[in-house]
Amino acid sequence: MLYDVRTYRCQPGTIAAQLKLYKEHGWDVQRKHLGEPLVYGQVETGDVNSYIHIWVYESAADRENRRKNMVADPLWQVFLKHSAAAGNLILQTNTLVKPAPFFDPEARSAK
Repeated sequence: MLYDVRTYRCQPGTIAAQLKLYKEHGWDVQRKHLGEPLVYGQVETGDVNSYIHIWVYESAADRENRRKNMVADPLWQVFLKHSAAAGNLILQTNTLVKPAPFFDPEARSAK
């Protein structure tokens, strides 16, 4: 299992506009290719001009394949053009995380 933790920082005062743009043009097409995110949230403390999302993949190869298909989708390209034109984003950080040897993600969903 592989977690893709993505953090995006917006220009101050533009996060609501960026999330609206994403909801209208990116949300459906991204979920079509990547599945449901584990988390998609707006930061409440610290850098409040940021939002994060966490996607779960079976492996690096699974992530690469799904993302390749998403990038090739014309609807995703429309979202990217809208996002670039809006100019809301100033920083993106991606961190790939694998579970610690003692952590069982399946045990959490069984509770």
